[in-house]
Amino acid sequence: MDNKFGFVARLWYYFRIGYATYLTFVLGVANTLIVVWYLAIREIPAVENFFGHFIPFAIAVTLVGTPLSVLIGWAHIKRSPAWTSELDIGVEANPWNFKLPPGWWQQAFAPTYLEILLELKRLLSAQGLFSEEDKTRVEGLENKLKRLIDGGSIGTPRRKL
Repeated sequence: MDNKFGFVARLWYYFRIGYATYLTFVLGVANTLIVVWYLAIREIPAVENFFGHFIPFAIAVTLVGTPLSVLIGWAHIKRSPAWTSELDIGVEANPWNFKLPPGWWQQAFAPTYLEILLELKRLLSAQGLFSEEDKTRVEGLENKLKRLIDGGSIGTPRRKL
């Protein structure tokens, strides 16, 4: 049951991305151009005479609108607190920020880090350089790495409104 729901959820996500990012974008641009031309430009004879027909108008708007859209997008990402808030929400909602992603992190890197930690603990203990405080700290790290390698999570996601 859970696998079927996961498959349907993936299809729903792909549908939303394809529809929202691509289909509605093209339809939205075309709709805006057509509506502006037929409801605004054609009602102002001087502007209609300047462009003459719809195609030169569409080309001119595209040549001006594309760089303007890029500039607005750049300002949104580089200068707006809205982008930071969007990323914060994504981080808070993403369960992988508290787990190891499956694949090489879980199967190779984290086990390697655990082995290095265990060997370092063994070497420091053999030389008498391992205090009780160090032992407690390292065992906590060991437990966290083991939990992550086994597919568990550590920490708790932040929850904001």
